[in-house]
Amino acid sequence: MFQRYILLVLLLFAVLSNAGLEEALAQDDDQLRSEEATDYFEKWLKEDVVYIIMPDERDVFGKLTTDEEKEQFIEQFWYRRDPDMLTAQNEFKEEHYRRIAYANETFHSGEPGWMTDRGRVYIIHGPPDQIESHPNGGVYYRKMHEGGGQTSTYPFEVWWYRYMEGVGSDVELEFVDRNGGNQYKLALDPNYKDALLHVQDAGPTLAEEMGVARKEDRPFFSPQNVNYPLMWKRGKDDPFMRYETFAAVKRPTEVKYKDLQEIVSVNIEYNNLPFEIRQDFFRLNDKQVLVPITVEWKNKDLTFEEDGRGFASRIGVYGMVTSLQNRIVSEFEDEVSGRVDAPTLEAALLGRSMYQKVLVLDMDLRYKLDIVVKDLSSGQIGAIRQAIIPPKFEAERLAASSMLLADFIEKLDESFAKQDQMFVLGDIWIRPSMSKAFSVDKSLGVYFQLYNFGIDQSSLTPRITAHFKVSKGSRTVLELTDDGGESVHFFSGSRIILIRDLQVNLLEPGDYRVEVRVEDLIKNEEILISDTFKLTAPTG
Repeated sequence: MFQRYILLVLLLFAVLSNAGLEEALAQDDDQLRSEEATDYFEKWLKEDVVYIIMPDERDVFGKLTTDEEKEQFIEQFWYRRDPDMLTAQNEFKEEHYRRIAYANETFHSGEPGWMTDRGRVYIIHGPPDQIESHPNGGVYYRKMHEGGGQTSTYPFEVWWYRYMEGVGSDVELEFVDRNGGNQYKLALDPNYKDALLHVQDAGPTLAEEMGVARKEDRPFFSPQNVNYPLMWKRGKDDPFMRYETFAAVKRPTEVKYKDLQEIVSVNIEYNNLPFEIRQDFFRLNDKQVLVPITVEWKNKDLTFEEDGRGFASRIGVYGMVTSLQNRIVSEFEDEVSGRVDAPTLEAALLGRSMYQKVLVLDMDLRYKLDIVVKDLSSGQIGAIRQAIIPPKFEAERLAASSMLLADFIEKLDESFAKQDQMFVLGDIWIRPSMSKAFSVDKSLGVYFQLYNFGIDQSSLTPRITAHFKVSKGSRTVLELTDDGGESVHFFSGSRIILIRDLQVNLLEPGDYRVEVRVEDLIKNEEILISDTFKLTAPTG
């Protein structure tokens, strides 16, 4: 009995020991994974993106506490820089890591290539358009903007960029290896490469050879000698221009309205500058929709500043569309300006101003829209967050787009390049009414599109009848039927565009409803779309 008891105790001890060992091993594994994750995130921040991450992004990343938050941040970091979100690969990310690999292979010295000055510039701005290379230094005949004459130099390279984002055009950078071993440094002073600079009477410029200048008076660090003789002058050789370029080439490109972007990032609500948003949906193809986002604000809420030519207002607009997983789908920023003269300022303050951005979104996904507007003169800010839920537009049944009610619809001439501007749908310039309030002495236009209609195989055209009805309460006050195609502005195999001007000049002010019932005579289907509007007394 005692022996059995001892055996049970030993077995229990073995089980507990194994459990303790497994627990200890599990803890070691967790610690190892945590250390690996820490190393990965630290390397990503301090090596992979050290030159391209914005300061505010670095601050946000430093405040994240969990691996999941950091992974999500990294995913969004690359996603918002993707130049083409319709492709599977992220071209920016691939190019960035290619540049790092090239820098490590080409510019390495006593330190990895990505840490060198040439590596940094290459990673941020890519390959230069032209390189002048002097890998061995030696005899060098100065260009005239350097003073001319013969000298001996350290190894150096001159990189020239036709255009550099965030810096400008015609950018020239000089890298000098004064210590050997491929340790090229970005030089601020063009004399930095001169190996004979501090050797008495050696390597003179043309002016020094002729005795009309001294070596210690060479330009750049001696601003008092700006008229150094026999030297051509270039604007980009000005010391202050060189300082500015020296600093600018090391900075990542910044967002134009960064303060507006930060408002979205931290999800702060502002309502100092009120505005309204409207969403409309038009089918683009079987998988995507066009979504015009229209924004409107009252002019009386803006600051109009006198600028010598009248009174001007300036509004910054920033927008971000994200998926439900917080991946950035689209991001845009624009400036909307307006100008009026003194006699019309008072009337202008009674009006409204509008902005529109057309997005292309997937039909099967849902999105979050953040819009921030800022009066760039007063600093007043407004912000709104909305959901975007595209309609399905089923593939078989007759379907319709959003209905637009507008007081201004214009057909664009084919030669008039307005297709990339606001309020343009195809060849139609249409400004939807946000308030849906119309004066009885002005027109009221109706615009919408039809999809999934039948085609008459003998004429290869659709056959539809459109019934327009305007009612006030339960009473019909205007009715017309179009069975001859007068309302059809355009049709193709995928859409019919209908436009109709409603004659409301004989109606009295009040609240109304417009209904359009469309019959497809080929498929024997019909669809009903409607909206409300208000008629007001003449404004004049």
